[in-house]
Amino acid sequence: MANESAIRCCTSATKDFKTVLFRSEHEGLSFLTITLPEFGKDFQKSLDQGQVDRRLFSSFKRKGELPRFLGGFLDRVFDRASGRLLDEPCIDSILAIRQLSLMFGKIEIPCSDARVSRAMRAYVQCEQDVRVSDRRLSPVDSEAFCRISDMLFRRMFTQVDRKIYYEGILPKHGPGSTADNLVGNRKYRQTTWTARLEKVFPFGEYLFPSHSYNYLYDEIDVLEPGQEQPVKVIPVPKTLKTPRIIAKEPTCMQYVQQGILELINEGFIQDDFLRDSVSSHSQTPNQRAAERGSLDGSLATLDLSEASDRVSNQLVRLLLRNHGTLSAAVDASRSRKADVPGHGVIRLAKFASMGSALCFPFEAMVFLTVCLVGIEQQLNRPLSPRDLHDLKGRVRVYGDDIIVPVEYVHSVVSSLEHFGAKVNVNKSFWTGRFRESCGKEFFAGHDVSIVKVRQEFPARRTNATQITSLVSFRNQLYFAGYWATCRWLDSEITRILKYYPVVSPESPVLGRHSFLGYESQRMCARLHRPLVKGYVGSSVIPKNSLLDHHGALVKHFLNRSESPTEDKEHLVRSGRPRVVNIKLGWFPPY
Repeated sequence: MANESAIRCCTSATKDFKTVLFRSEHEGLSFLTITLPEFGKDFQKSLDQGQVDRRLFSSFKRKGELPRFLGGFLDRVFDRASGRLLDEPCIDSILAIRQLSLMFGKIEIPCSDARVSRAMRAYVQCEQDVRVSDRRLSPVDSEAFCRISDMLFRRMFTQVDRKIYYEGILPKHGPGSTADNLVGNRKYRQTTWTARLEKVFPFGEYLFPSHSYNYLYDEIDVLEPGQEQPVKVIPVPKTLKTPRIIAKEPTCMQYVQQGILELINEGFIQDDFLRDSVSSHSQTPNQRAAERGSLDGSLATLDLSEASDRVSNQLVRLLLRNHGTLSAAVDASRSRKADVPGHGVIRLAKFASMGSALCFPFEAMVFLTVCLVGIEQQLNRPLSPRDLHDLKGRVRVYGDDIIVPVEYVHSVVSSLEHFGAKVNVNKSFWTGRFRESCGKEFFAGHDVSIVKVRQEFPARRTNATQITSLVSFRNQLYFAGYWATCRWLDSEITRILKYYPVVSPESPVLGRHSFLGYESQRMCARLHRPLVKGYVGSSVIPKNSLLDHHGALVKHFLNRSESPTEDKEHLVRSGRPRVVNIKLGWFPPY
C-alpha cells in the first residue's frame, strides 16, 4: 500500500516501509494500532491548524519542521522549512498519509486487563464528574436550558406524551444480550418486572396476550426499587488503546425502552425542524454538512468524548418536566444502578450508558439544546423562532457528532463543557479545511475517507469472521483505487480459500468485486441463472422454542408488519448465532 500510494503521489516510501517494519518488530502490534494512529491524528490536527506544531508527532524524528516518517508525502502537503500548509496541498498525499497511519486504528482486538481496568475506573470517575457538573449549574443555566428545550421539543413531546397516555406503547425486544442473560425467544418468557414500570406499564397489559391469562400473574416477580437488577457494565473492542464501555440492560427495561424509542423517532420525522436537526436514522446529512464545511469553512464538526456517560439524568428531567406521562415512562424504564467490574454496584447520576435504547436520542436532544444555549449566549439575546429557522440544517446532532456554524463554535464548546460534556479536541475541526463527521472525512471538499482493517488476518479457513472481514477490506480497497494492494491481498486470500470467484457486490459469495462485472461458471438447470462456486457465510440460529407458551402469541401481536414473518422457524430458533462458519457451494454471482 505504501508503494502504491508513493507511485500515485510521485514520491518514494522505501524508508517509510523500513521504519514500519523495524518499529513494529521492536514495539509490537501497538506501533500499528496506537502509535501510527496518533501520527494520523496529529496530521489531521495540523491540517486544521494550517501548520505543524512542534508539540505534535512526538514519537517520530524530525527534519526541519516536519517528521522524517512519510516525509515524501508530507512535503507535498506542508512546507518543510516553515511547517505551514501549502497553498495547494496534494489531495492524494493527504489521503495516503491518512490511509497509511490510521488503517489499523480500529482493529477489533481485546485490550489488556490493565487497560480494561483503567477504562472501568474512568467510567466510575465519570459518575463523579456528572455530579460535579449538576452542582455547578445555576438557576440561570437551568432556565435557559428549559426555555430552549421547550422551543425545540414541546410539540413532539406533547404528541408522544398523549400517545402513551391514551394508547400506551408497542414494546419490543432488541437483538442484543441483556443483564439477565435472556436471548432470543427466551425474552418472551420473562418473569421479572419492576414496581416502577408497573405504575406506568402494568405487566398484565405488556407481558400477556390478554387479560384471560390472569391466572399466570402470580408467576411474575415485581421488584421494588431496592431489588432491581443493575445494568451490567462490560468492555467491548474499540481500539487496542482503550475498550468501549457499554452496559447491558435488564430485559424488562430494554423491552419498554424500545417502545418509547419508536414513538420518539416518529416524532423526529414528523417535526419540520427536528427532522433537519437531530436524527437517529441517517448519518448522511451530517456527512454532507461536513463536506460543505470543508469546502467553504462555514460549518464546524465537533466530537465528544464519553458522550453518553456524561449526559446527566437531571438534564433529561428538565427536558421532560412539562410532560408528565412521558417523563414517568422514561424514568420508569431507566436503570438506576450499574454493576461495574472491580467497583461493585454504584448508583448512576448519568441518564444511561450505551446499551440503553433511549441513550442515543436523549443524548442528541440534550446536546442540541446545549448547543443552542451557547449560540444564544453569543447573540446576547433570547433565541426566537426566526433564529431557529435560520439555523435549520446548520446545527445538526447525530449522537455525539455535532455540526454548528463556525462563528458560534467557541461559545458552543464553552456551553457543552459547562453542561458536563467533554469536547474531543483531536477530533473536532473548525479552523482549516479539514472536517470529520459520522465516519466521513473531507478536505477542501474532497472525500479523504479511508478503509480500515477491522480484524486480524485469518490463519486458516475456520476463522470465518476474519476471512469475511478481510474479503470486505479487499473489496473496499478495490473501489478506493488500491488495485496493486488488492492483487497482493488476492494472493493471500487464495491461500486460504480454494474458490475465490469474481462476483458483484450484491452476491452473498465471498469473492472479488470488479468494475468489469461478475463471472459465470455454469447455469442453474432449474432457475436458468448463472452460478459460481464459492464460500458463503453460514450460521445456525440457536434453538429457543416458544411453542406451547403464551409468549408466542405476544410475539405475534408485537409484529410491526401486517404480513406474517417469512421465517417459518422463528418460534423454534431465535437470537444471534453463537458461531459463524463459511460453507462451499454453488451460488449466484449477483
